[in-house]
Amino acid sequence: MRIYLSCLQSTIVHPIPAYQFWQFYFKKGIEEAGHEWIETPEIDWAKALVCNNRFMLDEWKSETWEKVIKDIESKHTKRAIDIFLSYFYPVHVDIQAIKYIQKLGIPCVNFFCDNVREFKKVPKEYHCFDLNWVPEYKALEMYKNAKLSYLHLPMPVWVNRFNRDSTYKEIYKPTFIGSYDKQRGQLFYKVIQNYKDIELRGPGWNEKIIEKNNYKNISSKLYNQLDFIKKHSIKAYFNKIRCSFEKPIDKAIFNDFLKESVYNEEYFSVSKNAIITIGVNRYPSFYFPSNKPDTYSRLRDIEAPMLGACYLTEWTEGLDQMYEIGKEIETFTSAEELIEKIEDLLKHPNKREKLRKNGQIKALANHSIPMSLNKIKDALK
Repeated sequence: MRIYLSCLQSTIVHPIPAYQFWQFYFKKGIEEAGHEWIETPEIDWAKALVCNNRFMLDEWKSETWEKVIKDIESKHTKRAIDIFLSYFYPVHVDIQAIKYIQKLGIPCVNFFCDNVREFKKVPKEYHCFDLNWVPEYKALEMYKNAKLSYLHLPMPVWVNRFNRDSTYKEIYKPTFIGSYDKQRGQLFYKVIQNYKDIELRGPGWNEKIIEKNNYKNISSKLYNQLDFIKKHSIKAYFNKIRCSFEKPIDKAIFNDFLKESVYNEEYFSVSKNAIITIGVNRYPSFYFPSNKPDTYSRLRDIEAPMLGACYLTEWTEGLDQMYEIGKEIETFTSAEELIEKIEDLLKHPNKREKLRKNGQIKALANHSIPMSLNKIKDALK
């Protein structure tokens, strides 16, 4: 297949959460599957996420989609494009442009990985796609209710072949790699009250939280509060108010557990060679009380097993459809159970070895990008 790819490619680094790895994973996965990716090099897809007013966004959309349409017309005329594959937030989508691409005979498929976190129902912008790639089990119901065409496929992860070997050295303590957020902080705050033999790696764990008040006056504050309620509901607003009265965690408590942040190959090495790699699937959201967070399966639930990690992740719906729990990965549901599972795995090196082997086999065989692309191709026939 010849795939036109739009997945947040950008020529500059924008101040938004990590996103640049997506194009690497998609491109390498497409190549491994024996397909070809093409793109419009000068397009800054990530810029849409930092346009801070409607005028900037409309200007970006107009310029971007005009270039994209011209480029697709030219490339499709010379040699057929089989799929338009995107990773679009709603702000990226120009519905008329997507319909025009479809009129050229090119089916359009959109991947989005934060449905559960971002939406309560499928955005109207996603209704125009021929197929929606939905990785979260919990999001399937909203796509079903919207009567859209969708496939439940894993997060698109690609791992270098030299990181797929079965060799490892258990040289790091049980390790969590990831940036700090309130829910992760609360979990590991409870853990380290009773267990000291873990490591935390990632930005934000030892930085002070600076509260910002962007309101110019009372009317501005009221407007923002009403806007929040309109977007998120009155329930979310009251959860937000309750959270504002909670005592923040003193991050100094994490200092003895912190190690250097790791990226790229060092990240893969630590994930693979930690005696246990920990995954956390909860996330901050005002839709849920802070002491009862929601969860959904994250990218690391694919990535860590692919690397051959001994993987212990937070339970969420759908994990048992991806893996055989206890034989391919292990799970926990609370800080107390996380400690119990760590202690049990530390006592049983044979079990750790089996989790590494079986989890890697399952992830590489069933949850790879080439496998997902084959399912997409079949669905579009």
